[in-house]
Amino acid sequence: MHDDETPPPRTRGRPRGRPRDESARAEVLAAARVLLQEGGLTAVTMDRLAARTGVGKPTIYRSWPNAHAVALDALLQSAALMPAVRESAAPLMDLRKQLRKIAALFATPTGRSVALMIAAAQSETELAKVFRHRFMLASREEGRRLLARAIEAGEVRAKIDMEAALDLIYAPLFFRLLVGHGSLDRKFVDSVLDHALAGLKA
Repeated sequence: MHDDETPPPRTRGRPRGRPRDESARAEVLAAARVLLQEGGLTAVTMDRLAARTGVGKPTIYRSWPNAHAVALDALLQSAALMPAVRESAAPLMDLRKQLRKIAALFATPTGRSVALMIAAAQSETELAKVFRHRFMLASREEGRRLLARAIEAGEVRAKIDMEAALDLIYAPLFFRLLVGHGSLDRKFVDSVLDHALAGLKA
């Protein structure tokens, strides 16, 4: 090439790894939810997911390390698909709706199966960490915002220990979910919130 020649435009190299096929991912998650409903956690295997969807196992493994991870993602997607709690002028009612939404999610076959899986997992496994950060702590942070709004509205005392208050509200839910000694339902979450608010209201 002569010095005065303009080099041809440089084509951008293919990014490392293959881009995720979002339609295939959606099919796998939908199949996981059906398998959980039909046979619980043990029904969700990589072979069955591949057979149901026509998506090759190597493609599935690019998004998830194992079938349990697919099942957990299916639950988290179910939570995202549930009607969102729209914030209103009554933050404590919004908090009650959020707790009821959690109870409704884990009343489903998918929710019960995943709860059993998380309860059996050790606390430092990747599955437990994902569940803790993407669901438990995310729910707690939403509760923090709602309590802060309730304080601004004068519905909750201003000088409260926010961390302790959040534990009072959320810990009983996740304890019952993971230990399984009683049902996690609307009646229970309403009772938990009523008892907590007895000490928090202005």
